[in-house]
Amino acid sequence: MDGKLSINTSTCIKCGKCARVCPSQIITQETKGSAVKVQNVENCIACGHCVAVCPTNSVLHSEFPPEKVHAFKYSDYPTPEQMMLVCKARRSNRAFSTRPIPREMLEQIIEAAHRAPTASNMQQVHFTLVTDPKQLDAISRFTLDVFNSAAKKLKKPILKPILKRIMPDAYRYLPVFDRLKREYANGHDMILRGATAALFIHTPKTSRFGSADANLAYQNGSLMAECLGVNQFYMGFVCTAIHQENKGTLANMLGINGTIHAAMALGMPEFRFSNYIDKKDTVETDL
Repeated sequence: MDGKLSINTSTCIKCGKCARVCPSQIITQETKGSAVKVQNVENCIACGHCVAVCPTNSVLHSEFPPEKVHAFKYSDYPTPEQMMLVCKARRSNRAFSTRPIPREMLEQIIEAAHRAPTASNMQQVHFTLVTDPKQLDAISRFTLDVFNSAAKKLKKPILKPILKRIMPDAYRYLPVFDRLKREYANGHDMILRGATAALFIHTPKTSRFGSADANLAYQNGSLMAECLGVNQFYMGFVCTAIHQENKGTLANMLGINGTIHAAMALGMPEFRFSNYIDKKDTVETDL
């Protein structure tokens, strides 16, 4: 970490909370009530736990000046019942209207996604928002081109006997690929479904935990979209095409220098759901 971390001993009450929440054990307290010490500052991942937990603002961290620290009350949280309702009611609603999404709503969705945790607090997750209709159509065409190429290979008589043995599941998708192509030719895009925005979540190619970090960000953004009344769904066809092609074509087309791990289609709703349905109970617990 570039910067400084220290303890203001004149205000520190030696509660030890900072030492207990420090994931890297940089802040230590040998015994309860003893002096709090700082060591191996170069290993700090700048998570801010120490600053956030200190009741007397005695932890001084150069990454978190006073203007970055904001007090809050847990009583201002949504209730557990409200949070559970959002989790139960959120759906992948593909019924979009043609109304554009207000810019402030898009910014709130990206901010929520940005607030998701990342491995070792590396914060290497980046976001690319696409709203231009021509670019949105190019995303669909890229996806269809990849699928059409795959379909041609699967249908080749010389390859079919071999591929059916080593990739039997792939042939289940041939009717899907054909339908996507046919519907698009008829003016019905089943890739983006008329979304007016697409959010791509990506990390540097060297990011070890990029996929996990990006998909954690996706879920944050998805829940915020739900609360804002913005329809969204996971762009599974597009992500599958990106992985299948494995050449970075779409990333280059969108000016993304990195690996796309998740993508969200967004649009204002044509209508919203009025009921939620309980999922089959498959949760296993060991208490």
